[in-house]
Amino acid sequence: MNLWKEFTKGLVAENPIFRLALSLCPALAVTSNVFNALGMGLTVMFVITCNNIIVSIFRNVIHPKVRVPVYIISIATIVTVAMLTLEAFLPVLFKELGIYLSLVVVFAIILARAEVFAAKNKVIPSMVDGLGMGLGFTLGMVTIGAIREIIGNGSFLGYQVLGSWYHPPLIIILAPGGFIVIGFIIGVMNLNEKRKKDKSDKAEVAAGGTI
Repeated sequence: MNLWKEFTKGLVAENPIFRLALSLCPALAVTSNVFNALGMGLTVMFVITCNNIIVSIFRNVIHPKVRVPVYIISIATIVTVAMLTLEAFLPVLFKELGIYLSLVVVFAIILARAEVFAAKNKVIPSMVDGLGMGLGFTLGMVTIGAIREIIGNGSFLGYQVLGSWYHPPLIIILAPGGFIVIGFIIGVMNLNEKRKKDKSDKAEVAAGGTI
């Protein structure tokens, strides 16, 4: 198994937010600024990686009929550890993320990777898959958060980057703004893929014509 390929697939090709359209709730709710988006992204990366490892270790002893409850118990335990750690060391972030930290337990991307990958593969590939998908989720969250914070507030990581002349559109930092930004990014990615495909098709046609 190509571990590098497993790690990088979640960054673009199978990005949880922009390609798989999983766990869009936090992508809308906590990406009004980069700080919150980064905090949620890293938390999910920690949870998905740890859960993948645990599921992979016990994959041969978990009965298929109770696998989902077992996955949820595992995720809930890891999320509790993450929440207590954030509350102790990053209380501001813990307060900002609020109820959405508890909802990490039922994030579709975590359950999906446990079911689709970790339950069928060994520990190291499962860990790499968790790290890659978690990093892809984090990059997606930070990208959305950066766009929304700059356009919607004129700042980045809390520092003002646009002058007093700038009057930010409030809608961008509200829920509809999240939909707009995500849709725009997906549209750009789709357009880029279409251009690559068209270029490849033209190259094949040209190569066929010279034979």
